Amino acid sequence: MAEPFYITTAIAYPNGKPHIGHAYEAIAGDAIARFQRLSGRDVRFVTGTDEHGLKMAQTARAAGRETIEFATEMSNYFRDMGQKLNISYDAFRRTTEEQHKAASSALWQAMEANGDLYLDRYEGWYSVRDEAFYAEDELIEGEGGQKLSPQNTPVEWTVEESWFFRLSKYRDFLIELNETRGFLEPESRRNEVLSFLKGQELRDLSVSRTSFDWGVPVPNSPGHVMYVWVDALTTYLTGIGYPETSGDFARFWPANLHLIGKDIVRFHAVYWPAFLSSAGLPIPKSIFGHGFLLHRGEKMSKSLGNVVDPLELADRFGVDQLRYFLLREVSFGQDGSYSASAIVTRCNAELANSFGNLVQRVLSFIAKNCDGGFTADAPIEPADAELREKVRRACADELPQAFERLALSAGLEAWIQAVFACNAYIDEQAPWSLRKTDPERMKRVLATLCGCIRDLSVAVSPVTPVASGKILDALCIPDDARNLAALSHDPALGPIQVNNPKPAFPRLELPADEEAD
Repeated sequence: MAEPFYITTAIAYPNGKPHIGHAYEAIAGDAIARFQRLSGRDVRFVTGTDEHGLKMAQTARAAGRETIEFATEMSNYFRDMGQKLNISYDAFRRTTEEQHKAASSALWQAMEANGDLYLDRYEGWYSVRDEAFYAEDELIEGEGGQKLSPQNTPVEWTVEESWFFRLSKYRDFLIELNETRGFLEPESRRNEVLSFLKGQELRDLSVSRTSFDWGVPVPNSPGHVMYVWVDALTTYLTGIGYPETSGDFARFWPANLHLIGKDIVRFHAVYWPAFLSSAGLPIPKSIFGHGFLLHRGEKMSKSLGNVVDPLELADRFGVDQLRYFLLREVSFGQDGSYSASAIVTRCNAELANSFGNLVQRVLSFIAKNCDGGFTADAPIEPADAELREKVRRACADELPQAFERLALSAGLEAWIQAVFACNAYIDEQAPWSLRKTDPERMKRVLATLCGCIRDLSVAVSPVTPVASGKILDALCIPDDARNLAALSHDPALGPIQVNNPKPAFPRLELPADEEAD
């Protein structure tokens, strides 16, 4: 049986429609999941919406809506985004589902049975927008002396009865865990969490609220609902069947990778492993906190008028093109910037002009001049073997190794360098000239290029699944040969057959009003 691989994205908070940051994380998670499937792993990919908490209730009330009705509508926008962007998740979980409530209650009761929950009174600073508690020394001063959270969100003084989790008990465990290389990446996130853990005493965490009722009820504690982050994090367990601990849960837990934004690292690298340890459950193997996407170098804001709908970008530029741009342009883990002109420039240069043009030149030439197919019998020359080895190395070694360490942009850099090598080879070998002077050599050149195109299409398919599929269809590559194990340095590829090749990556045009980007 194939080795399991469990990946999750953050569970989106749907008090508004999806933005480009949600799309970026979903696309990255999907590319990683598809890559692992391509590698032969048995993948479970889970995402969903986190629909409880005071912020959600307030937003629904302001809109004059019932909270569950509003939550359902907003959750559906995230489902729609997943479908539009070709996100191949295996489960989409809502925290308002009954199974999830049962899972949250089971986790709570396991922590309680371990003696880690106690009832007390909470007095402190709370950010409704972050759904997070902050200590006095974590706050920053805003305009007019207003107290703000470290995320620059308003905080308010809160006093209420609350259940507390003995987070302080787990300080040494959490320091040791986060010092373990590979648990929290990249290094900058690990350093931030360790600074937090080592720089102060770890306070016990308030994990229930009584000032509102939109949440999972605390077992056997009327009037209390769970702190939204206890509820939200449990979704990673719900997605594989918890509280049932056999079947999928036994196969896939602990998660191989939690993929999250850098602003919620503390919840995942501090609170979550402490909850799991308390409940007697294994700790996730890895957490990766990616950076933010900036629009032309600026953080997106409704007040600045620079918030962009990712589905509009997909409609304008193409889903595969948007996916490629985001993963190629941004060094994964760091902040990155995008604009319409950057998308057009990158996709035209690399997808349309380089790879797309290579594919169309070769396949249309075969369709027109070789009756759509042939067998290459001429001997392999050094230039052929050199190119196939370069492409094989990029597609079967360099890109997979980079994707395994989540260096997505680096993997695509190796891939595009192999594309450039193919274009240099076709210009040097000139099969259009060989057609008249040496038809058998022409077939060997074309077969070499078809083998390269097959490998390049398979390797990039986690990022551009639709376009890659069309190219492989045009090359008549069977489904069981569309994986990393099928990539080979064999230049022949067997008999070549081409069927109805169409341009995979048409050139993009930039609207005149955006040329100043």
